[in-house]
Amino acid sequence: MAELNKSIRKCSKVDIRELATKKPFIDFPKANVVTPSFTSDSVFAMADGAKAHAYSNPIDGTLTIEAQIVPFKLYSLMSDGTVATDSIKSIHTTITCAAAGVLTFLDPTGIKEGTVYVYKKGEYGEIPIIGTFASPTFTATAPADIAVDSEYEVAYIITKTSGVRRISFDEAHLVKDYFITLETAEKDDVGVIIPLDIICYKCTPKRTFEIATSSEGDPVTVKLEFDILTDADGKVVDMIENIE
Repeated sequence: MAELNKSIRKCSKVDIRELATKKPFIDFPKANVVTPSFTSDSVFAMADGAKAHAYSNPIDGTLTIEAQIVPFKLYSLMSDGTVATDSIKSIHTTITCAAAGVLTFLDPTGIKEGTVYVYKKGEYGEIPIIGTFASPTFTATAPADIAVDSEYEVAYIITKTSGVRRISFDEAHLVKDYFITLETAEKDDVGVIIPLDIICYKCTPKRTFEIATSSEGDPVTVKLEFDILTDADGKVVDMIENIE
């Protein structure tokens, strides 16, 4: 039977596993665009000034995943793949004075020492009121600086150990290598749908991405890029038609 032509108009489902153990990292079916790409420049042996013999350089492969609906864990690919459960948070709130010279914090849990600043209402970020904080109260050095029934803007930083998830991007958290399978489908000349797998044997995330938040236009598109490398067995990429 003659070879049939085929076309693809189905985004790949992405399965990402840790390379060393093949342990599943994330199953991601919500990508909008998945693009494996390859280049290999040539060098030439010259004969009388003309290109006579061509030699291919090593394959330069990249994998790009674009999505607008993503799980938080996906961002950890550009760190070391871990998600921590502690963090800090900046707080800016308003407190009404109930006793002269003193402000009482309604929820002082986790306030970091040395981060409490108090301002007159409308003067946030200017000259702070001098005083000391001993949970749960801030006491002004000059009691007249804080008057009963007046409002004061307060800034501080808290440490949270529950209800948060954190991914760190720094030089101490190095990216891991991953084994990535792409599942899509082809349609042939007679309308038969054929499952197609693309296996990228060793992928290293590039630590380049951006999240441009805006109140206008389309939702944020997250774009992840990987270098496709040669694994320990010399494999780079396989394409597999599942014909049975």
